[in-house]
Amino acid sequence: GLTDLQASGLAVARDLKPVKLSIDLRVQHVVRDEVATGMERFHAIAAGAVVLNIKTGEVLAMASVPDFDPNNPYNAQEKDRLNRMSAGLYEMGSTFKSFTTGMALDSGKVTLESRFDASRPIRIGRQTIHDFHSKGRVLSVPEVFIYSSNIGSAKEAEAVGIEGHREFLHRLGVLEKMQTELPEVARPTEPKVWKQVNSITIAFGHGVSTTPLQTAVGCAALMSGYLIEPTFLPRTAEQAMEVAKRVVKDTTVEGMRYLYALNAEKGSGKSARVPGYRVGGKTGTAEKVVNGRYSKEKNFNAFVAAFPMDDPQYIVLTIADEPKPEKPGMGATAASNAGIMAGNIIRRAASMLGVKPDFSHENGATLVSYQ
Repeated sequence: GLTDLQASGLAVARDLKPVKLSIDLRVQHVVRDEVATGMERFHAIAAGAVVLNIKTGEVLAMASVPDFDPNNPYNAQEKDRLNRMSAGLYEMGSTFKSFTTGMALDSGKVTLESRFDASRPIRIGRQTIHDFHSKGRVLSVPEVFIYSSNIGSAKEAEAVGIEGHREFLHRLGVLEKMQTELPEVARPTEPKVWKQVNSITIAFGHGVSTTPLQTAVGCAALMSGYLIEPTFLPRTAEQAMEVAKRVVKDTTVEGMRYLYALNAEKGSGKSARVPGYRVGGKTGTAEKVVNGRYSKEKNFNAFVAAFPMDDPQYIVLTIADEPKPEKPGMGATAASNAGIMAGNIIRRAASMLGVKPDFSHENGATLVSYQ
């Protein structure tokens, strides 16, 4: 092991100082505990979570299960024991609607007051795009987001155009190979040529695959305006700004913060609410591809949460792979599993992260001014 490497002179540090990581062991313990509990409670084949500092890009905790014991790694090579957060590729489903709405707002072609007709399904080629909870009417941009409308999201992407859509997802790093210190990083996949049908399905998170960690990093960029590659080493906010790339306008950030907060108040984000911590977020329930077709029975669920919403400091992204209803008759969408896991992590870890609870404005998302 390490002694052999040191004997060969390969692993001898010049100054032999211990390497300090960005990982907070207390938060890591909470995350590992909640994903293990969640996998069991929601009868999933796998689960995972990451906690990311929005201002620095530091990964404070990351875990996925099933995992292995590094002290006894006899089963470490089994294909199910990879680190899903950075080396697992998934169609991220409706969490991608964060990017679609952010892109539409940032393009200047769409505002929070814009409206899209979601009264009937979209037919393209042999495919028909439906809404899961169809309202059968015209929706405003906030409604497209909180009702998680596939039709509205597709029309937001249409307003931007195919080239702009692809460029935006690359700009947010979601489709690039992620640059970080961790060796186990998967390369995202996308269609070689984007056609209209690709842009439409990618608008609601089907048709490209990426890693959960990159999805968290992309959402952090929407909360701050800056893309900051994730790091597992300590980094100050000043150091982060030296490597940060400005990716969206301030008005886009304001709009997305408003939508995340609104969604926790009125939409699918309710399950991750933690009193005092002003959590916002977005669910994603994606049908999995089984033998080349989307399965009605098997879902990949995710929840992306940001807090505190008035000036977001942290992103928590959770995943649950093929969860089942907790008890017969209960739901199995992301709100009933990934959302609950995110809420539990925040409830237990927020104070460790130095976020103080504040109960002064527990009365809803207020949109002060949005030009």
